[in-house]
Amino acid sequence: MTGMRRLATILCVTLSAAAVQAQEGGRKAIAFVQAPEMSAGQCLDKDTASAIDCAVKQCIDGGGTAEDCQVNATCYPANWSVDVFMMADGGPHWHQYSCGWQTRELALKAAELACSTAQKDGLVECSAVQLIDENGKITEPPFN
Repeated sequence: MTGMRRLATILCVTLSAAAVQAQEGGRKAIAFVQAPEMSAGQCLDKDTASAIDCAVKQCIDGGGTAEDCQVNATCYPANWSVDVFMMADGGPHWHQYSCGWQTRELALKAAELACSTAQKDGLVECSAVQLIDENGKITEPPFN
């Protein structure tokens, strides 16, 4: 029985330490919010709710309305994210976000896949315009 108590104690201490590390600067969440043809926001924060609140505030501060600033994507942990710009024949355009990728290369492959049917889908433009790492560092093309 002493061995079981020791194991339980070790398990509790390990789980507590992991929880504290996650709260004190561990992995972060990312959120992407967009108000079509008006504004957008993207934030990295301690958890999903905080990231969404921050991104919505950015969207509203940029000219979007509370009703129009809608969450497009969110991931925890953030890992690598990609912002894909898409424009339809006739002018309407938007951004598609994909996050949570383990590597930069996988995020770029996600963008490639998103654009693989662009012509068939009536898009005149489709390309990755931003890569965001898990620390929030933004890289713009070219991505070599």
